[in-house]
Amino acid sequence: MINKHCGINGIGAVSGYGWGREALWNGLAAGEVAARPTGGHGPDRDQEAWVANVPDGGDELDGPSRFARAMRAAAREAIRDAERRGWQPGRRVGLLHAAVLGDLESWRDFYTVRGADVPVRGYVSLMPSTPVSTLMQEFGFHGPAMNVSATCASGNAGLLTAKAWLDAGVVDDVVLVATDLSSTPETVLHFERLGVAVTDVEPLQACRPFQEGSRGFIMGEASVGMVLSKRAPNPYALVLGGAMSHDAHHVTSVDPGRAELTRCFAEALADAGVAASQVRYLNAHGPGTQQCDRAEAAVFDELLPADAALYSVKPLVGHCMGAASAVEVVAAVLGYDRGLIPAPKPVGPGHPRLLPGPTAPTDGLTLKSSLGLGGHNSAVVLAPPR
Repeated sequence: MINKHCGINGIGAVSGYGWGREALWNGLAAGEVAARPTGGHGPDRDQEAWVANVPDGGDELDGPSRFARAMRAAAREAIRDAERRGWQPGRRVGLLHAAVLGDLESWRDFYTVRGADVPVRGYVSLMPSTPVSTLMQEFGFHGPAMNVSATCASGNAGLLTAKAWLDAGVVDDVVLVATDLSSTPETVLHFERLGVAVTDVEPLQACRPFQEGSRGFIMGEASVGMVLSKRAPNPYALVLGGAMSHDAHHVTSVDPGRAELTRCFAEALADAGVAASQVRYLNAHGPGTQQCDRAEAAVFDELLPADAALYSVKPLVGHCMGAASAVEVVAAVLGYDRGLIPAPKPVGPGHPRLLPGPTAPTDGLTLKSSLGLGGHNSAVVLAPPR
């Protein structure tokens, strides 16, 4: 029988908390908010907004932008972490980069500062395939390398693609990186206009997933790296299976009928070969918007057992868009490793099974859901290492 489980063997992260996996974990475990008031927002660029931006840092040799430096730093940290835990790269190491808007700051500089006139190498570096290729060169990896994009579900899509490669024997190992540093003033402004991003109030008051009074989400940034393999001896957690579907309903709104979302959850459990009764936690997309929270809570109540609990870390780390599900997977996986689910404390009345704050995990599985803008539904089943 083919072993369908793969392990998450190394983790790297850059987030609004700073550079490194431990900065992310320490912020989440302490219940700290990554967002800070940042100037230069609004139509006249004279307003402050709460945004969880990745701070300046990284290695200048990795590129001129925060995007390039964060992507390389997260991947490099994950690879080194996996090696310390006993992983040895196989002959065919593949690379998946989950990203949506790409290196916005460099493209803006290209058009508005440099007048679209840069050296050829500088232009090539802007292409989405270049960061993938240069990372492959750095480590001498020779498996397939490509980008994955499914809006806010991109991290889950990357995990499921990586697992499919491993199951099919296309690769021996996969490095997955999910990067989104798109919380520029222009992007934040347009998500405000969509009525889903909130910038004018402290994050824990604005973003209250599955609670009364929630107004939406605080925008965030992150790059997260993971090494996936079936051969490593000491994984943080196991990816048992998952599924994706599409509402085919509306460019921004969730289908209120929830048929495809429900199917996605059910097929994820079936693909993992587990019963719903084995799930103890829903690590939810939970953006704090009424329609998304309502839909997820309804499917949670319908499919998962009465002793299951739910939580969302978006009030703390922010909504990291293309990297959102990846950073939230890492929160769950490090939670298994550190013996703590880093759930934020509720600030208002909410769902009766919402976790009351940081909680010691019990035996059982985690279902990680992510609902991408435009109708992308995804769910991944995670288990503690055996």
